[in-house]
Amino acid sequence: MKNHLSASKIFTLTCLLAAFVIQPSHGKDSDFIEYQEDKIAIKNVTLIDGSGEPTRRNQTVLLAGGTIRKVGHSNEVVIPEGITAIDGRGKTLIPGLVMMHEHMFYPTGKANYTEMLYSFPRLYLAGGATTIRTAGTTAPYADLNLRDAIKKGETIGPDIDVTAPYLNGPGLPILKIKPLRDAENAKTMMQYWMSEGVTSYKAYMHIRRDELAEVIKQAHKRDHKVTAHLCSITYREAAELGIDNLEHGFFAATDFVKDKKKDLCPKTGVHQSLVDLDIESDQVNELIAFLVSKNVTLTSTLTVFETFTQGRPKTSDKALAALTPQVRDQYEARWEKIAKQENATWPIVYKKMMALEKKFVEAGGKLMAGTDPTGYGGVIAGFSNQRVVELLVESGFSIEQAIKISTSNAAHYLNRENEIGTIESGKNADMVLIDGDLKADASMIRKMSVVFKNGIGYSSNKIVEATKAVVGLH
Repeated sequence: MKNHLSASKIFTLTCLLAAFVIQPSHGKDSDFIEYQEDKIAIKNVTLIDGSGEPTRRNQTVLLAGGTIRKVGHSNEVVIPEGITAIDGRGKTLIPGLVMMHEHMFYPTGKANYTEMLYSFPRLYLAGGATTIRTAGTTAPYADLNLRDAIKKGETIGPDIDVTAPYLNGPGLPILKIKPLRDAENAKTMMQYWMSEGVTSYKAYMHIRRDELAEVIKQAHKRDHKVTAHLCSITYREAAELGIDNLEHGFFAATDFVKDKKKDLCPKTGVHQSLVDLDIESDQVNELIAFLVSKNVTLTSTLTVFETFTQGRPKTSDKALAALTPQVRDQYEARWEKIAKQENATWPIVYKKMMALEKKFVEAGGKLMAGTDPTGYGGVIAGFSNQRVVELLVESGFSIEQAIKISTSNAAHYLNRENEIGTIESGKNADMVLIDGDLKADASMIRKMSVVFKNGIGYSSNKIVEATKAVVGLH
């Protein structure tokens, strides 16, 4: 007599087997810990504290119980006996990066985005990001559960400010994104995800003004904030509605498109409007002044647009080593194609948009930083968090300004400035130790040795080594 398994039992066994098979075996999280002592002193270090103030030499920072206890000149700070001391001579200490346009997914080809729930949290941490905002998600429950697992110490990664699924109108051919039906539908969606525990919201390219107004209304009722990657709505219109944040600097602005129709994303002309744009024009100056007056914060994501720009360098060898062979081949083939373009206009736009971000800050605007690991695969968690600091310096910001944009500006936006964003007494011991003089050379940002999160020091190199050829798979 044959023993037949029921369909339900087969399903259960299949799920259990799948769960067993997909578990990555790249070492325990504890293997990455370099320092776990309760009390640590980092002495004789160069300090860029995240406030925007000048770099300070020969500093000592005392940590205890996951908190920064004292910061001062090494001649003035007494290191207690029995404390673990790290010699920071020749090294630079910065706050943990607070990155504001991150995702847990990555483009794996054929217009598909795959969740990187194993590799990305680790690589973000290895790249110095101790806090991130997921500016849009296609797997909200995964992001929420990952956030909670990190909080509980069940896995490693940055603190995560989880954004709800994209709030988008109809017209985007991405199957994982829901199109809103109307403003009432936007309200229903907002209320549901609020009940599930998200803390940020992102409007997307085809949203209409009445829907965006409802999203902002619902968020502000709960002291939450709304950001957007826009197209159908101009930056000025969004600012009039009370939006808090706009993504991608000025790359996504449709304010300069001639004959722009209300609530519709132009089918053509957006990129050309930026090619033709006079960044010193009254139109640009008036828009910047208006955004500043409305307290709208911009997020710089120079990393993703760099991948479309001819003449820009390929992503680093270490970043390429993190990719599976298939996605690495896809990325390199596309990069080579862009490198051979004739009459490319992206270099013109890229230079202008860098200058506009600097101009916005000089006018009193608030700028944050993020990476956006989308495009065609050249933006990889962790490595790109370092790259964005280099690009801010290339844009004309001092290293102190670039670190402030990448740390304390975002901490203020998240209303967490009393906990994170700068290296000062009483704040979380979220810091990054860099092997080199960052003040002298911004590329030293790539030489992170130890990333401290809540006082625990993780080896950046060990994490990177453990995630080779993983991105694109899990």
